[in-house]
Formats: sequence, C-alpha cells, structure tokens
Amino acid sequence: MSSYQPQNFPPGGVPLGLPYYGALPIEAVKRFWKKYAIFHGRASRSEYWWWFLASAVVSGVINAAGATGNGNTSTSTALGGLWFLATIVPSLALAARRLHDANLSALFLLLALVPVLGWIALLVFVLLPANPSGQRFDRMVQASPPPYPPNPPQPYPPQA
Repeated sequence: MSSYQPQNFPPGGVPLGLPYYGALPIEAVKRFWKKYAIFHGRASRSEYWWWFLASAVVSGVINAAGATGNGNTSTSTALGGLWFLATIVPSLALAARRLHDANLSALFLLLALVPVLGWIALLVFVLLPANPSGQRFDRMVQASPPPYPPNPPQPYPPQA
C-alpha cells in the first residue's frame, strides 16, 4: 500500500487543505472541527473513521447518561438532538471530502436517501482507498495576479 502523503511539511503539521493519511484520533477530531463546513478538498480514511468512532462514542455516552431506570429519556433526547445539530453539517462535509479522496463526487451523498441499498453503496464508497485523481477536488491557493485597471486610464476631463 502506498501513501500519497508528502513528508516535507511545515512545523505545524499537515496543512488543512490536504488529506492527513494515517491521522491520529486526536488530530482527526481537531481537523473535523477546524474544517467545519468545508465541502471541497479531500479527507483520508483515517480522518473519516476516527471521527466516526469518536462521534459514536459521544452519542453512546449521551444515550447512557440520559437513560434512567424509569424509562424517562427526555434529557438524553435533548442532548442527542443538540449533538446532532452541532455535527450534521461538518459530518456531511467530512463525508463529501472522503468521497473526493476516492475520486467520487459529493453528490453520491444523496444515496443516503435510498433506504438500505443506498446506505450500503455509500458505505462501500467511503471504504474505497485514496485515488490520486481525487486531487482534482483540491483548491490550490495561488498567488493572485497584480491588479490591472479594466480599461486604460482616460484623461480627465474627457476630451471631445
């Protein structure tokens, strides 16, 4: 298995504009929150699955904390709803970036609307390895050209 991750990074680590192959759990969660609503670019499998695991653990803790012996789950439901609202947009953004890393369009996220078969297809797509052609989804920051006036300067006052 080859890694597409370059090894000469600045001291701050892997830039946010690139996928972090072999991300550690803490780094994956940090990158998830830093790239809250960024749907362009790519995300590695480790970034995606570490966040998936962390989110599942937090959801489980919320459900366990809200569960009482008498069956009242209003606290769990309220906390779970807040957690869902806080993570739905960045989770969709992360999934879109993961699909981009496999060189697939983020429109494949619409498969989630198809019961069972769509979910299975989406699971297979996020499990796919990185494809170097997925770089087409990156937005490279380029130096802007020097500003030029749209038209050549005209003498003032206009001459007839």
